[in-house]
Amino acid sequence: MTVIVANDTPPAIRGLLKRWFIEPRPNVFVGSVNARTRNKTLDYIRRNGPGLGLLVIYDDDSAQGFAVESSGDPKRRPARRCGLELIAESWDEESEPPC
Repeated sequence: MTVIVANDTPPAIRGLLKRWFIEPRPNVFVGSVNARTRNKTLDYIRRNGPGLGLLVIYDDDSAQGFAVESSGDPKRRPARRCGLELIAESWDEESEPPC
């Protein structure tokens, strides 16, 4: 499964995403696509939606069972702490919490 959370998706990109994903809430897309389709779709979005903030969560063989990626300037950023993928609502570059 893949979940894409985007900031202010343009109509052309939103239409492309609706080919493979459902949109349960505005700018949130959920679907089951293979890795190749996911990567090609994300490459297209990054090329044609400059500055579009994306947060992508997808199945992975990690201990949590998923991986998190971001591009552009998403409102929430992934943070890896003590081997766990977390989502940071606010960001402080200098603080590194202990494990």
